[in-house]
Amino acid sequence: MFQVASHPVNFSGHHAVWEHNDLSPVTSPTRSSFSSADVQLPRTLQRPSYSEVSRDQIAAVAPELVDVPAEYIRRSMCAKTAQMLAGISALSKTHLPVTIPKSHLRHNMPLTVPVRSSASQQAPTYPTHFLALSSNSKSQTSLSDELPLIPTHSLVLAAHCASLPRMPPSSPQAHGNTVTVPVLPLSVPSPQAFQTLHQFLYTHNVSGLLHALLPSLPSAFLSSLSSSTIYSTLSSGPKLHQLSAHCLSNAQHGQPTQILMGHAQHITALWRNAIALGVHDKDLWDVIDLAWEIVLGSLNLAAGVY
Repeated sequence: MFQVASHPVNFSGHHAVWEHNDLSPVTSPTRSSFSSADVQLPRTLQRPSYSEVSRDQIAAVAPELVDVPAEYIRRSMCAKTAQMLAGISALSKTHLPVTIPKSHLRHNMPLTVPVRSSASQQAPTYPTHFLALSSNSKSQTSLSDELPLIPTHSLVLAAHCASLPRMPPSSPQAHGNTVTVPVLPLSVPSPQAFQTLHQFLYTHNVSGLLHALLPSLPSAFLSSLSSSTIYSTLSSGPKLHQLSAHCLSNAQHGQPTQILMGHAQHITALWRNAIALGVHDKDLWDVIDLAWEIVLGSLNLAAGVY
C-alpha cells in the first residue's frame, strides 16, 4: 500500500556533477521491485526556484553567443533540432557502444565512431560529447562497472541546464566516414531516466514526454496535447479521474499497483534529474504535474480510496 505525504519532497541530494570520483554503479530498477511495506509518495513534486543559465556556460561552448539572451538561443535551437538529431542518427549503431567501462574514463580517451548516410534531408550536426552516465550515489563501485553512453550537443545542455558546471568546449572531428567525439562523465540522480529528459530538451514535444511517463494514456488525448490542454486538464477533476481510471484499467493485465508504482518511479526519477540539472522549462514541469496527478489518482483507485 502507498501513502501520499502532505508535504513536498525537498531538494537535498539532487545535484549533477562532472566529477569522476562520484561515479557509481548503474542499476536498472524493475517494475516489480516494490516491497509490500507502505510506500509514501509526496502529494506534489515541488518545483525549484527559477534560475537562468549563466553566460559563462554559454560562452564555454559557443563563444559567439555570449551576448545573446538564453531564451532566444533556446528558441533558435528549435530550428536546428532536425540537424542535431540527424547527427545523432548518423552514428553507426553497430559501432557505437551502448555502455562504456568506468575504468576507461580515467584515460580521457575520445571515441571514434563510423558515420552512415542520414535519411534526413538536413545536413547532420554531429554530437559534441558522449555522456557517460552514473548515479550520484556515494556507494563504492568497481572499475568494471558499465556506464550508459549518450551522444549529446553541448549547447542543448548549456542553454537548458542552469545547475551544471561549465562544460568543456568540443568540436567533433570528422575524418572521412568517422567522427571523433570526447567522453564526458556525468553524475545524475537517475541515469535510467536521463534519456527521457534529454530527448525532451531537443524536441520539446509534450505529448512524447507524457507518453514516455504514462504509456497507457489514450492516443486521442496524447495526439491533441498542448500547453493549453495540459492546463485545462489539471483544472478538471472529472478529466483527471477519467485518465486515472484509464491508466488503472490498462494496468489490470498484470499487478496494477506495481505497474503504477513503476510509472511513479519513472516520474520522480525524471523530476530529480530536472532539479539536479536546473531545467526550468514550463512545459516540462506542467507535464510532470499532469503525470503525477494522473498516477496518484490511479493508485488511489487501485487502493479503493475513491
